[in-house]
Amino acid sequence: MGLSRTTFLFVTMLLLLPLSSASETVGGEDKNPAEGEASFQILARDSPSIDGEEWALSIEMNQEEHDNGTVFEISTQICTNDGVCDPPIIMSPDINERVHTISLTPNEDHTYVNWRVKATYEDGNKTNFPQGSWYTTWSSCWQNNGEYGGVDANAALDGCAESESTPGFAAVLTLAGLGAAAVITRRD
Repeated sequence: MGLSRTTFLFVTMLLLLPLSSASETVGGEDKNPAEGEASFQILARDSPSIDGEEWALSIEMNQEEHDNGTVFEISTQICTNDGVCDPPIIMSPDINERVHTISLTPNEDHTYVNWRVKATYEDGNKTNFPQGSWYTTWSSCWQNNGEYGGVDANAALDGCAESESTPGFAAVLTLAGLGAAAVITRRD
């Protein structure tokens, strides 16, 4: 009893699917539009994104799309180091002629900010950039397949270094020591 050709192809595709999706994601490597892929260009984008700090993106619509009445919808999604992604959010961009600017503040322990653009043309047709996926800006400390990376990764902790804006244990000890020194100094 042999497999039909259709069944064989289906099983082969199922086996190859995890390999193809795993090869697309490289930890710490931002994914941006390829030259000529999208009907816009990136003017500015914060990279890496940083926990608790504003992340901003500015894109400029191509002149042809602008002249034809195309409308952009920009969506974002934040994913965390524990593998959970927030639901996508449609942003309200600041629009100045062809330039669309968005900003958001990623939560603590985020891995990356996903973003994509949906173009709605004058005739009602729509195109997603990228199609079926997201552009990605990795954080300053990310976790991918159990490994941490980024400028704020701490190999000794096998995780992320504490943010400078959040006082750590050493800062608390230092403040306590200074307070004790002030009390002792006053007694003398």
